[in-house]
Amino acid sequence: MTYSRPLVYGLVCLMTFIWGINFVIAKISLRFFPALMIGPLRSIFAALLMLPIYFWSQRHNSRRSEPWTWRELPLIAALGVCGITLNQIFFIVGMDKTSVSHGALVIATTPIVVLLLARLRGQEIITARAAGGMALAFAGVASLNLGPGKDAHGATVLGDLLVFLAGFTFALFAVFGKEITRRHDTITVNTLGYASGAIAGLPLLFWLARDFDLTSVPLEGWFWILYLAALPSVAGYMIFYYAMTHLPASRVAAFSYAQPVIAASAGLAVLGEPVTATVAMGGALVLSGVWLTNRR
Repeated sequence: MTYSRPLVYGLVCLMTFIWGINFVIAKISLRFFPALMIGPLRSIFAALLMLPIYFWSQRHNSRRSEPWTWRELPLIAALGVCGITLNQIFFIVGMDKTSVSHGALVIATTPIVVLLLARLRGQEIITARAAGGMALAFAGVASLNLGPGKDAHGATVLGDLLVFLAGFTFALFAVFGKEITRRHDTITVNTLGYASGAIAGLPLLFWLARDFDLTSVPLEGWFWILYLAALPSVAGYMIFYYAMTHLPASRVAAFSYAQPVIAASAGLAVLGEPVTATVAMGGALVLSGVWLTNRR
């Protein structure tokens, strides 16, 4: 099947923008829901959106992946709970306790965590340049939390740590799910992962709903939850995997360096969060370190 290169690049730009402003949307959604409630709600909506996509792909895709078995389901479910439910809970609760700029720059270190875990699994090697890049990136994260003005606009060490754990759980999902995605297409793995994550999040959602009236949430609040599920969670990942089939991984990954810039710009425009000198310096260190680590 032929494809349009300008279309692919256009979709990657759209994906980068969606993921870049995701930090601001998360902040806005916190105005309507408790932080712990957003993760399970997002997983449920994402699972409901993925199911028709999954059934459509099974019917129309002539190059189907291997059928999944019940023996594999516990592993896929565990990956879904880790990489989706916990990822989104850590992300939202972390964003409730940090600034948009801090959150975006901490998440930017996720490729480094993926590389470290992949090395432990024997999937990758770490060169001296990559090790230096890692040190540089984590020095940037440290400067965010030690430099002057580190507490500006609600940024805290705890919030940054929770956002880092969000990236860490996604890295676990990416590395340990690699063998599964060799046998199954990404739509299958993501659908089962979201479904498992949604089921795992139901007890927490029911527990929180005892003291929170969901019917009192205005339509705007539900719109932002649906946005978080439909665009960053479903559309973003679909574009990512589609682009990976047509473009080199390094070229797709290069677009991720724009995400902290988009996030910081959106934070300034929408939430009034200025970019401080500490954030600018830490951001330069983080992005330089990530670039060195992933350079081939």
